[in-house]
Amino acid sequence: MTAGPAARPHAPLIIDVAATELNNADRRRLANPLVGGVIHFARNWQDRAQMTALNAEIKAIRPDLLICVDHEGGRVQRFRTDGFTHLPSMRVLGELWMRDAMRATQAATAVGQVLAGELRACGVDFSFAPVLDLDYGGSSVIGSRSFHRDPRVVALLAKSVMHGMLQMGMRNCGKHFPGHGFVQADSHVEIPVDKRGLKTILDDDARPYDWLSGTLGAVMPAHVIYPKVDKRPAGFSSKWLKAILRQRFAFGGAVFSDDLSMEAGRYIDGRLLSFTDAALAALDAGCDMALLCNQSIGEGRLLDDFLEGFEAAARAGRWQPDASSEARRQALLPQGAAPDWPTLVASRGYRDARRTVDV
Repeated sequence: MTAGPAARPHAPLIIDVAATELNNADRRRLANPLVGGVIHFARNWQDRAQMTALNAEIKAIRPDLLICVDHEGGRVQRFRTDGFTHLPSMRVLGELWMRDAMRATQAATAVGQVLAGELRACGVDFSFAPVLDLDYGGSSVIGSRSFHRDPRVVALLAKSVMHGMLQMGMRNCGKHFPGHGFVQADSHVEIPVDKRGLKTILDDDARPYDWLSGTLGAVMPAHVIYPKVDKRPAGFSSKWLKAILRQRFAFGGAVFSDDLSMEAGRYIDGRLLSFTDAALAALDAGCDMALLCNQSIGEGRLLDDFLEGFEAAARAGRWQPDASSEARRQALLPQGAAPDWPTLVASRGYRDARRTVDV
């Protein structure tokens, strides 16, 4: 019998780099076969030429690395200068929906086109967008990042944004499953607890994930505890990720953990875990990739400890590579080359979308 092709190694870790250029430590970490991607922040941005060169060097190290960014529009937009469009917040699109629903869907599609087109022209593969959380009016971290209070409006506007992104060759990521909008606490600095029951959440906050399960390329769970469903935060809960998202909603895309450096990102059963143990718990619960941000700054010792700890855990059999997870990661890589910036801005489709974004 002829042996089949060797399985691709599973690369489940998403990390960051320190500055606007790679240093030797960045290059060493990105070459680690367990690293599957890099996430950029505003500190990594100087201008388009610099970002394009940085991403080209990353791809030269590993062409399969997924280059990501949190770039939603509104207050969460990492690149804002040197020609990048200032995208509206998602709430602006929801407010437009209340005046003219068809105009709002057109504008949402244009936002997706401009968002993805500009990022891809600078070598970025993927944005963690759009937000699917409902706007209850009291969340300190979601706020204007949400389209609307009505899950139907959220789903339809998100679908339009995702359609625009896909037109430019970029997949999408719905967040924060099953919903972060109801709780007021900011999971960056606190541990939010949502005391509602499962039926209430499924009938309201989680509905967009059900309706869009065949369209979403990826999902990011919330660092929120829903104690009537599971004592663990959603990102560490097999009930939320496997029983509900995968089985009940039939979601087949990738699942990212939220940032494990966040205050709520490593508490399980009342205990603060190490970065390594938190990543292992997230992957065991059903995440395909574990995201650790802002640990490369300075000497990056904690990031090195994280990678070394994960390697040791793999050798000890505490984590096993998963070919299906790796296939879901690979599926997020763009198909086809992106136009460079001059070609993009000269194209009629981009120019039309850019005009439509001004809502």
